[in-house]
Amino acid sequence: MASVIVFHEIDDSAHWLASPKREELFAPMGITMGTLLDPTDPNRAAVQAEVPDLDAFSALMQSEAVAAAMGFDGVRADTVVVTLLA
Repeated sequence: MASVIVFHEIDDSAHWLASPKREELFAPMGITMGTLLDPTDPNRAAVQAEVPDLDAFSALMQSEAVAAAMGFDGVRADTVVVTLLA
């Protein structure tokens, strides 16, 4: 199991937090997640994920489904940074 943090900027923290899209996309792959907000900037967010298959996760992150979910969630796609915790 790998631990990943995905940092990104968002348009609306309340909408992003309430969105079911993360769960819909990642739970079927056995990925569990937690959400984080920057306490000094509500438009900076992150998802901490426990990922059983990094290759499958990477492929999904490049998919149209994830692009559509990010659009729905108000994620600014050009700000997404995926980091692997050592």
